[in-house]
Amino acid sequence: MSQKEFVLSGNLHGGTVVASYPFDDSVSHKDQYSQSADDALFRHLALVYSQNHPVMKTGQPYCPDNAAESFKDGITNGAQWYDVPGGMQDYNYLHGNCLEITMELSCCKYPLASELHQEWDLNRESLLAYMEQVHIGVWGFVKDGASGAALSDASIEVEGIQHNLTTGKYGDYYRLLLPGTYNITAVAPGYAPVTAYSVQVTDGKASKLNFTLSPAVGGTAGGTTSGGSPSVPPTVRPPIQPQEFRHHNFADMELFLRKYNSEFPAITHLYQIGRSVKDHDLYVMVISDNPEVHEHGEPEFKYVANMHGNEVVGRELLLNLIEYLCRNYGTDPEVTHLVNNTRIHIMPSMNPDGYEVAAEGDISSYVGRNNSNNFDLNRNFPDQFVTITDPRQPETLAVMNWLKSIPFVLSANLHGGSMVVNYPYDDDKDGISQYSECPDDMVFQQLARAYSEENSMMHEGHPCADLYPREYFKDGITNGAEWYTVPGGMQDWNYLNTNCFEVTIELGCVKFPRAAELPQYWEQNRRSLLRFIRQVHTGVKGTVSDIRDGKGIPNATISVAGIDHNVTTASSGDYWRLLVNGTYSITASADGYIPVTIYATVSNDRAEVVDFRLTRLHSDSSHQSPSGPQATQNPSEREFESLIKELSLGQGLEELARSTATEGSFHYRRSNDLSVTLGHIFRNIWALEISNNPGEVEPSKPKIRFVAGVHGNAPVGTALLLEFAALLCINYGKNPAITRLVNETQIFIVPSVNPDGLEQAIEKQCTSTQGLTNFNARDLDRDFFGNASQRKEEPQPETRAMMNFILNRPFTLSVALDGGSLVATYPYDKPVQTVGNERTLKYLATVYANNHPKMHLGNTGCSIGNVPDGVMRAAERQSHMGSMKDFSMDFGHCPEITVYTGCCLFPPAEQLPALWAENKKALLSMLVEVHKGVRGVVRDKSGKPIAGAIIVLGEGVEVLTTEGGHFHALLAPGNHNIRALADGYQQQHQKVAVSSYEAASSIVIEFDMDNSILGLPREFVVASAAASMTALVVTACIIWCVCAAKSNHQKDGFHRLRQHRDDYEDEIRLTSMGSKKSLLAHEFQDESESDEETLYANKI
Repeated sequence: MSQKEFVLSGNLHGGTVVASYPFDDSVSHKDQYSQSADDALFRHLALVYSQNHPVMKTGQPYCPDNAAESFKDGITNGAQWYDVPGGMQDYNYLHGNCLEITMELSCCKYPLASELHQEWDLNRESLLAYMEQVHIGVWGFVKDGASGAALSDASIEVEGIQHNLTTGKYGDYYRLLLPGTYNITAVAPGYAPVTAYSVQVTDGKASKLNFTLSPAVGGTAGGTTSGGSPSVPPTVRPPIQPQEFRHHNFADMELFLRKYNSEFPAITHLYQIGRSVKDHDLYVMVISDNPEVHEHGEPEFKYVANMHGNEVVGRELLLNLIEYLCRNYGTDPEVTHLVNNTRIHIMPSMNPDGYEVAAEGDISSYVGRNNSNNFDLNRNFPDQFVTITDPRQPETLAVMNWLKSIPFVLSANLHGGSMVVNYPYDDDKDGISQYSECPDDMVFQQLARAYSEENSMMHEGHPCADLYPREYFKDGITNGAEWYTVPGGMQDWNYLNTNCFEVTIELGCVKFPRAAELPQYWEQNRRSLLRFIRQVHTGVKGTVSDIRDGKGIPNATISVAGIDHNVTTASSGDYWRLLVNGTYSITASADGYIPVTIYATVSNDRAEVVDFRLTRLHSDSSHQSPSGPQATQNPSEREFESLIKELSLGQGLEELARSTATEGSFHYRRSNDLSVTLGHIFRNIWALEISNNPGEVEPSKPKIRFVAGVHGNAPVGTALLLEFAALLCINYGKNPAITRLVNETQIFIVPSVNPDGLEQAIEKQCTSTQGLTNFNARDLDRDFFGNASQRKEEPQPETRAMMNFILNRPFTLSVALDGGSLVATYPYDKPVQTVGNERTLKYLATVYANNHPKMHLGNTGCSIGNVPDGVMRAAERQSHMGSMKDFSMDFGHCPEITVYTGCCLFPPAEQLPALWAENKKALLSMLVEVHKGVRGVVRDKSGKPIAGAIIVLGEGVEVLTTEGGHFHALLAPGNHNIRALADGYQQQHQKVAVSSYEAASSIVIEFDMDNSILGLPREFVVASAAASMTALVVTACIIWCVCAAKSNHQKDGFHRLRQHRDDYEDEIRLTSMGSKKSLLAHEFQDESESDEETLYANKI
């Protein structure tokens, strides 16, 4: 359908005898008439088919299943018959230029072959007559008046029918119409629209109507029409103003939004960003020519209103704006240009709960201002100067996630109670009302004036003289903090935490005016609303790309000299940077690339295009490292690298999480695996390996460890890891991304380190310590000591098993799940002054938090309060010795982060699906992250791999090469120096650049033999040593002779000192389980004969 320019279609079905026409479903999804914009035309098309069908035209099919069913004239509106969401005929009409009806041809769905001749006779004339209808209405071409070139995708609009179609690639169009007189307009971006008036459509052959459009210059229109009607002087009609001025409660607002989304599906997209406390949807309407996706180079703009529920003018203005943009798109040049070149997001109500309790006529009260939990949403965002202690509200969290997911450039937050545009900062470090200047103060003043200058009452500066006689705002704008301080405001959070510049607009002195006053508010603000949107197209914009392949570089930093505020590129490398007029030094930088600086001059009313092409660090013209050989790469590796990049950018990981399903049988699993040994009961600690070659030693693959249940009273992690294992197994071989990740990774999952504690823990106990320890009442996370000098007693059997597990494999990354907070922590748990490689460790924790919908917002909702970015050093949360995390770092040489999945230690099982939904994407992100950093091979000049070489990374972190000389280390994005050390070889140095979205840089390190001793040439040292030894031997002989003469032949006794040490050697009993997906489970258990050392010895 999308490839062919269909005009008319029929969809043939069976089960009764009738012709059904759009719409097939309705807003209410009840069996009621759902009228399309071309309802009369669809009825005509359906009648053409039915009236040529001997049975259908009677309206009485007398089908055995429903003999009483009848259809007037043999046709029916689809939704009136029964509601069919997702039907093909509606899709044709709404998303193509094609009109389609559905024909039910016979009562029997699969008649006997002998009856087919009869069916042909019944339908032959209907089929032919219906095909002839493709030649009714008007048809023609749309061309460029200057060059004569065809204009594709031009819009053909018929006055009075709210359904447009577009021209094909040759500028051709076909518009089915019933006989009558029509005004028809052709609209194309960059051209003045042309209207042909009083076009006559007659019965039979279609009228030909060609359009010739002229480029729009200075707002003037030009062009001609030809064909079925005489050429008319082109005119630009005034824009259609909104007709619906009234207050909309939530149900009315929802119906309004769905109506316009249904009527204008080509330019609108309705979605929800979350729910309010009282479960109202937080709706956003997008208006753009491609509304469902971010288009490269097109800026994202947003309006948000009704943050305070009783301040309602903004809510109604935004509904008016939706109507205005939709109804004038394609006919009004300004609206058409904005919609075609901007993705406009409109959120009419951020606080629908508050609105429902507010009252019309409210001038200045607080009834309905706050949300249903009685919190002011504009005091609920994280603040730069003040710690916001109020719990983050659902509406706030939804908006924060929304703003993080879309690269917004410009925004306005619509309020009421005064009439002024308020710009950042909203509060001050001293907490007093004084001018609080942000780095982009001049830009914000320009943005604020762009709105106020179009609103004469606002611009005068004395808007509410009766209510606030002493209040004055020069030019109708004010710095927020100079007016009054607002800690926790949304506009400051936008500016400091995203690329988005936001102002707050107070629209009127009365918070909830009477409905009769709404038209004047629209008239006062209409021009301001449109002009403010246009400001998103000022400053500079462009793309930051890799000079090698031209691909965009995401998360590159755009900095402007003299302005201490940077913005970053979106997922495809595009960026926008708002600036006032002037000449600027602009620099683009990215991890692993050489920064580039360009001078650009910014002028009025348009964005200057400034593109950057960056060169990778440490690359020559052939893009190879100049220092040493390069790892070869096969097509499969390049394909996997593309997958890692795809999953790291944009919505790649989100799509993977959404497309992978499990059985979803969420419940807590107790330890039912019992086995009797030596009269004692053992509970096994299981480690499940998921790989395409389980049990095999594959040194080139990264190894990741997922661990849970160290504290038995926090079993959420256990449930999540079991579900995660199920996801990987079920989707292996079905989902290409999961399959490739499993094939390229060795994944080990230890769901419960402390099953004894889990047996003792009690469900629905959020703070109980019952089950925290093992059977011996020991906290296992305080029992991991690698040095005997630090240990007061023997390690617990669970600890010993885990220590062996950690040491026996060169893990690349470990993720431990716990409970009692909502935060990700990184090493160390022990109190240390400095943490080696802290930037990398913090980065790994941040990756998890950023892929969690709540954690990255920093609102733990627990006793530790708000944590910036949801990440902290473990010792800052609760400092202690002997943690598994610290042991993994110090002795396993593997970074481990601990993720606390929620405030409640043991929540009800009913909450597990929600917790899984929150952590699913984050867990998958760790599988992607383990393939980043730097990897490589260490070998000598002959190509022989060197195992046991020491790779020293920045900040003193060391990893050892494994069998085959392989190593893999995770590093924070940026540039790093690497040193390689091995006995008998010269030390090697390399520089690597690590990206946040690309697979690990692969390097080869070649060692030369070390021919120096103590820094001197080997030959000199050897000769000197030989001469010294000769002199020493001669001297010794002389001394021996002298001593021998005086010897009394007394013999000294030499006694060898023996050092006794009790060693133990843990044995690992391995039990493997095979499956169709070749999964391997290892059970780690100490089977010492000592009762004290029996793993999980327990009495029942």
